[in-house]
Amino acid sequence: MKKLMTLLTITTIILSSCVQEEFDKKVTFLVDTNGLENIESIGIRGNFLPNQWRESYPLTDENKDGIYEATFNEKTAVYGINFKFVKNGNDYELKGSDNREIVFEYKAETIIYKTTFNKEHSEITRK
Repeated sequence: MKKLMTLLTITTIILSSCVQEEFDKKVTFLVDTNGLENIESIGIRGNFLPNQWRESYPLTDENKDGIYEATFNEKTAVYGINFKFVKNGNDYELKGSDNREIVFEYKAETIIYKTTFNKEHSEITRK
């Protein structure tokens, strides 16, 4: 019994020390679509969304300037996210290219991710 208790104590210590601390992450995506034609919707799909690549999360262009946006707030311990933007529900950008990626720092962060639809270049601002 004493060995079992010692084993349980050691296991508890090991498991609790392996849990990484979660930090608040606020990520705003800004996607320039100027020059694109026949836009019915712009969305984002990725490994951080509830439906994990199966469904687009909508971005909006409230001021009609051609730049669609969405902001996500999450408390997480993940090291980063992978995603792509999608036009009209099923037209993925950057076909044949790697997914876009944001690597998080091990602290609370506010990130602004700016890009142009179907262009690999992006600008990341951290606050």
